[in-house]
Amino acid sequence: MSIHIEAAKGQIADTILLPGDPLRAKWIADNFLENPEQYNSVRNMFGYTGLYQGKRISVQGTGMGIPSISIYVNELFSEYNVQTAIRVGTCGGLKGTDIRDLVIAMTASTDSYHNRRYMNLDYAPHANYELLEGAVKAARAKGVNYHVGAVATMDLFYDPNKNTLDLLEEHGVLALEMETSALYTLAARYGRRALTICTVSDHVRSGEQTPASERETGFRTMVELALAAALEG
Repeated sequence: MSIHIEAAKGQIADTILLPGDPLRAKWIADNFLENPEQYNSVRNMFGYTGLYQGKRISVQGTGMGIPSISIYVNELFSEYNVQTAIRVGTCGGLKGTDIRDLVIAMTASTDSYHNRRYMNLDYAPHANYELLEGAVKAARAKGVNYHVGAVATMDLFYDPNKNTLDLLEEHGVLALEMETSALYTLAARYGRRALTICTVSDHVRSGEQTPASERETGFRTMVELALAAALEG
């Protein structure tokens, strides 16, 4: 056991999907994995392991924000030797995206101090190329609306500084979210592979939103791309 995960050694697979919402973790396990077994319920942050097309896959809720995902990813990498971590989450779309589009994050900028605490510089965290390539290949095959590029991992969900959006869009950032920079940095630190695939659940500019029930148990295509990337990569 680690502090926040009660799994025994061997209960967590080498490859894991990381939704922020623990109820989405349960939905993924119930709808995609064969014979899923729950290994974690600490703080109701559910975790499961099962089979997908013969490959052992785990899924673990991480909560929202850099501090929360950092706890789980550190423990998954250091205590359970997870090698591949794919975040499947939601994001706020910026210019060039539409509601329910998929965003595959190549890089993640951030306004957090997280990376400077590790190495005292503006480190540029990035996705694992093989996983990214696998996700793009799956997206093309499905013919879904997707974008590949930069996201911004922000500390504030409700940012009072509206100029932030203009600056991010001027530099080609596709979407806002709250976890990817930490995931990619920790993957680099531990020598592991990581990718983020997000669904645009709300559009920052238009104000259009998906309902909470869809955010909790929907977005099937995003999970299919993540699983395809896990098998391909």
